[in-house]
Amino acid sequence: MNSRKEQLAAFNRLLDIMDDLREKCPWDKKQTLESLRHLTIEETYELADAILDNDLPEIQKELGDVLLHIVFYAKIGSEKKAFDIGDVANSICDKLISRHPHIYGDVVVKDEAEVKRNWEQLKLKEGKESVLEGVPKSLPAVVKASRIQEKVAGVGFDWEKPEQVWEKVQEELTELNEEIKAGHIENTEKEFGDVLFSMINYARFIGVNPENALEKTNKKFINRFQYLEKEAKKEGKDISEMSLTEMDVYWEKSKEFFK
Repeated sequence: MNSRKEQLAAFNRLLDIMDDLREKCPWDKKQTLESLRHLTIEETYELADAILDNDLPEIQKELGDVLLHIVFYAKIGSEKKAFDIGDVANSICDKLISRHPHIYGDVVVKDEAEVKRNWEQLKLKEGKESVLEGVPKSLPAVVKASRIQEKVAGVGFDWEKPEQVWEKVQEELTELNEEIKAGHIENTEKEFGDVLFSMINYARFIGVNPENALEKTNKKFINRFQYLEKEAKKEGKDISEMSLTEMDVYWEKSKEFFK
């Protein structure tokens, strides 16, 4: 591992390279805050994939890509004379100190839950009108639901036991089935959303990250289906012409390799 001095030297090297690129590279010179936005989102998802795969070398690589974007935004900010990388770093340092009075002050907390409650209360004292202001509008729906539930729980708006949440899930499923039977398409969509929201809330109570859980299932399904495709191809079969029963033979076998 690098020493603190070596770490700072590496970061300084990146800042120097960013200065060079912004001055000399036609592509880098052309970029704006807006043009980088979609690329930053892509890099963030690539980092998220690497984390789920527990691929440490890839995590290192993707962290570098994300760090580059942070430095890039700060460079553009400095050109606009709005902020630079020092302002960015000091801003988060000040916020962390302010939000951790149990570390940098005389506040005493007993557990993680109390830390979260204090965090949300401190944000309200800083001028936020709602505990939900910090939830980005553009978050994917599953992640957004999780963050909404975490934030309102932080100020005490929450169930007491997992069993209560599970009862709510069952209640929402019943309401969904009633709307399906009645043929009310619009109401069915609403009730389906309520079921998902309740399941996401239940996931929090049983210690499961719903976004990670669903993405792991996505990856598992992809691996199993691609195994099915490859095995069928080896035997000269076209899956579009196979029966579900024939495909299910390969699907069941895929479970030996992808659990």
